[in-house]
Amino acid sequence: MKNFNLSEWGLRHPQFVLFIMVMLTVIGLGAYTKLGQSEDPPFTFKVMVVRTNWPGASALEVEQQVTDKIEKKLREMNEVETLRSFSRPGESFVLVLARDSLESAQMKDIWYQVRKKIGDIRQNLPTGINGPYFNDEFGDTFGNIFALVGDGMSYTELKRHAEAIRQELLTVPDVAKVEFFGEQEQRLYVEFSPIKMATLGIDPRVLMAAISEQNAKTASGYFELADERVYLRPSGDFAALEDFRKLPIRAGGRTITLGDVAEVKRGYVDPPASKMRFMGHEALGIGISMRANGDIIGLGAKLDKAVARIEQQLPHGVVLERVTDQPRAVRASVNDFVRSLAEAVIIVLAVSLLSLGLRTGIVVAISIPVVLAITFLFMHQYHIGLHKISLGALILALGLLVDDAIIAVEMMATKMEQGWDRTRAASFAYTSTAMPMLSGTLVTAAGFLPIATAASSTGEYTRSIFQVTVIALLVSWVAAVLFVPYIGYYLLPSPAQGSARPSLLVRLIGRIAPRFAARLAERGGHGAHDEEALYNTGFYRVFRQIVAWCVQHRWIVIGSTLISFAVALWGFSKVPQQFFPDSVRPELLVDLRLQQGASHEAVERSVKRLEAFIAKQPGVENYVSYVGTGSPRFYLPLDQQLQQANYAQIVILADGAKSREALRTRLIQLFQEDFAEFRASINRLENGPPVGFPVQYRVSGPDHAEIQRIADQVAAVVRTNPQLANVQKDWDEASKVVNVRLDTEKARLVGLSRQDVQNFLTASSRA
Repeated sequence: MKNFNLSEWGLRHPQFVLFIMVMLTVIGLGAYTKLGQSEDPPFTFKVMVVRTNWPGASALEVEQQVTDKIEKKLREMNEVETLRSFSRPGESFVLVLARDSLESAQMKDIWYQVRKKIGDIRQNLPTGINGPYFNDEFGDTFGNIFALVGDGMSYTELKRHAEAIRQELLTVPDVAKVEFFGEQEQRLYVEFSPIKMATLGIDPRVLMAAISEQNAKTASGYFELADERVYLRPSGDFAALEDFRKLPIRAGGRTITLGDVAEVKRGYVDPPASKMRFMGHEALGIGISMRANGDIIGLGAKLDKAVARIEQQLPHGVVLERVTDQPRAVRASVNDFVRSLAEAVIIVLAVSLLSLGLRTGIVVAISIPVVLAITFLFMHQYHIGLHKISLGALILALGLLVDDAIIAVEMMATKMEQGWDRTRAASFAYTSTAMPMLSGTLVTAAGFLPIATAASSTGEYTRSIFQVTVIALLVSWVAAVLFVPYIGYYLLPSPAQGSARPSLLVRLIGRIAPRFAARLAERGGHGAHDEEALYNTGFYRVFRQIVAWCVQHRWIVIGSTLISFAVALWGFSKVPQQFFPDSVRPELLVDLRLQQGASHEAVERSVKRLEAFIAKQPGVENYVSYVGTGSPRFYLPLDQQLQQANYAQIVILADGAKSREALRTRLIQLFQEDFAEFRASINRLENGPPVGFPVQYRVSGPDHAEIQRIADQVAAVVRTNPQLANVQKDWDEASKVVNVRLDTEKARLVGLSRQDVQNFLTASSRA
């Protein structure tokens, strides 16, 4: 085994080598068709949102009684890196950010521990809270989002059609989930006059208790007979709106109906928690997510067929509009990278043929698709799909994987020109350069090792650079010592044939510089030479003179090298640095924030005014507005926003990057001149894990007023930097509150409690 020569072994078993090479190539090409295709590599969002509702509580009460208790308990976990919380009137949001260095496989256990920790203090939280609710499904990407629009139709009618559409879409292979966005929940409203209730002597609590008791679901028992069990089901529950109106109420010794003292009607939650608007019209969003390791392009083709079938079944006036189409974006992205990969292959092949000659270049040319096909096979085995990172790594590796093949075939050609027989020449590269080539391959792979070992979301996102590059380089080494000698044995010309026809590069140069071409051709003009004669050409003589001068004037060479290195370091400091560039996708995200405590109606009114401006702009394919919340995750690295009453987000799809940038410029100018009520930010889509604002400062402390003062000072300093713009705070002005002073003693004298007053205020106001 010490003197084992893999190249020589391959030449002794040519049929087996041919079989292995062809089989792996065919299987690899088949594996390429099965590789999952997506826009971005998958990575894990190490974030959980803990939401708790406490109706009627102020922001301070929510902070002290709910948020602080949850945060103190979660700080006991070493796996938690950061806690961010938002306490608003009646609701608490706690964002749990796990350590970025944790493995993705650990996250399920960590989120289980978060649920367990909060469950342990559930009895210490205030009575009357709803929750806590947990959301850790931040990685769900709805690559296809549709808007169901029906002018003149109610949300109830749209919802009925949407439910039928959901059932149809769930039958499509690779569809994992179908969710609705901007859905308006129905409510049954009982509106009564407090004056009329007081005149009739009806206690509102008695009224609400009667409604609750009438529609309550409790066990009614059953009869156990000899052969069967018969359940008892009393009638009287509310089956229709008229049943509510006819509910008997005892008042002043007589019986009246609920409809006599109150108006009973159907409606929607007012104000709505969130709304979706498409091209200026109210809509119901339908989002579709793909199962894990699916093919988004294949899913897109299946969805196109399903949507065409659904559209034929929709009634007149109901339209299913396409909001986002990730398969189209991925198809364009993958096609761009595949085209770049094909261009790189053609360039490498052309250079090989020009510089090495026809037959020698063909040997290298054959090795490229073989290596790529086997690389695809390993990518399929290790579940590495085609996306912007893996395809970029393939292009990067393409310039490296041909090196070993060129070294092997050139070594073989040189030894044949020195008079060696084909078998000995083909196997010489293994004994002389195989181990140095392997060492160089491993050193190159080690250069990408920090990407693979980076314990972070960024490392997880970019890991396929290391994986694909190492696979391609190792496969190229095996191909150089096994397949290339086999191919060269049959394709390389004999020295006599080589001398008769110089390489294509020499012939092309001969037309431009005949003397220089003649010197290059001297190498192949002597037939079978000894080694001294082979390297005694004009090119090698000039090269030896240059090397000899560098050795004799080594201090000049060393000094020049150090100066060049210093200049390069200085120049590198002037290069703009950005780890992930902005995405080339044509969408723009417009984030809009009104003052704290702004009403939903005010936000929607401003959004409609901005939509009117966008509708007049050229280069816009469509735009969709989300009022009261952010867009669902239609793009994996999207910085998704939480639900906020004073917030809206508009996603604008331009018809290209040029139109996107022009529209962005016009929007920036618009917000400088108009829409003073908004704190707006206009963003392109990001690559890599979401960042949000690129420069962020956090001011924390126990005194709210002092925090605001210091934050204002920090913002003022940041605004003086000419490289920064659009400085915002995520917590600015306080919400307006009307304090109702209650005389507890007088209220008790007339039989009223604080809860009675709160119920009265709730019934008298617009909740």
